[in-house]
Amino acid sequence: MMEQLIANGIIYGCIIALAAIGLSLAYRILNFANFAHGEFLTLGAYFALFFAASLDLGFPAACFLAIAATAAFGVALDLLAWRPMRSSGASRTAIMILSIGLSIAIRNALIIFFRPDALRFPLPVSRGMSIYGMSITPLQIEVVLIASAAMLLVHALLSRTALGKSMRALADNPDLARISGINVDRVIRCTWAVSMGLAALAGIMYGLITHLNPNMGWSIILPMFAAAILGGIGNAYGAMAGGLIIGISQEISTAFLPAEYKIAVSFLIMIAVLLFRPRGLMGGG
Repeated sequence: MMEQLIANGIIYGCIIALAAIGLSLAYRILNFANFAHGEFLTLGAYFALFFAASLDLGFPAACFLAIAATAAFGVALDLLAWRPMRSSGASRTAIMILSIGLSIAIRNALIIFFRPDALRFPLPVSRGMSIYGMSITPLQIEVVLIASAAMLLVHALLSRTALGKSMRALADNPDLARISGINVDRVIRCTWAVSMGLAALAGIMYGLITHLNPNMGWSIILPMFAAAILGGIGNAYGAMAGGLIIGISQEISTAFLPAEYKIAVSFLIMIAVLLFRPRGLMGGG
């Protein structure tokens, strides 16, 4: 029983970690909490469903196209909405409220176009395998492997590429980054693309192990923020650790408490950690 809960927690935690990394990257560089992040997660899943069902594409190709489309949509929204607000000197509170409005708008648009019904990807049902007493499906194994690979790619991006170094420089000191010749607008656009792409991938992974509905992103926005804050808001590596801790703790808690208390348990853990490490597990901001 406990082994199964831990396995479920690792699977769920990988999804939360992916989404929290994108959330932390955006916060670190743009310095505001994007409450529309969950809706981009949902949008990525629905894009994948639409491309797979309507364009007669193979599911992997539909997923790549969905990630690209979600990233492009995020960049377009930055150019149309967030960038003008930044240029006009809007406060972080005003930009955050805008993100809440965008969240509501995207969620309701999905309800209009896809209806509020639960949907599934057009994939065959995979049967579970018994591994050391745990029932795990091939899809769940793929989710963990893909999420782990994506985290490694994020690490490589941040530590080994010129873009990653520019992103870290902009996050540490925006004024110095501008003076040193870094194209700030380009870095911001790339940050949005990476952040929204990770959200889309997390949404697709979440849809693979559950089902799709317009509220799926909103339902895990709080665990996403809990993971980002637990790891150290703005720290991508902390978000990875925070996501796994939140996922595993939520699933294990169901052995002792009703499932409705899962989110409360994750926040209690976050509060307990922050009492001793106010900047999170790996620092932040």
